[in-house]
Amino acid sequence: MNEQAVNQQAIHQAVSGGGLLVVAQWEAKAEQADRVAEILRGFLPQAQSEPGVKLFLISRAKDNPAQFLFYELFRDEAAFQAHQESAHFKSHIAGQALPLLARRERAQYALM
Repeated sequence: MNEQAVNQQAIHQAVSGGGLLVVAQWEAKAEQADRVAEILRGFLPQAQSEPGVKLFLISRAKDNPAQFLFYELFRDEAAFQAHQESAHFKSHIAGQALPLLARRERAQYALM
């Protein structure tokens, strides 16, 4: 199986059965972008391994390294709630990263 077919299969598996999509945009305060990135690197593997997470990606803008984009696909609303209640969310995100942000926006979508 070629790489494109494997990627399409992985995407199909992630989105099958619906789910809750959360898209978040962050902007770090001046001089805090690298610290936020460091926190997120520690957080990401833990978030990706949660049982209710289908897909969890974090990216950093090429033209503005203070901006971060989150693309999070959860099995359902309960999985999203469990994510927010996890020890790693409370520690890394609520406890460390959020105070370093100038802006945080989130939107939720239901898969079609």
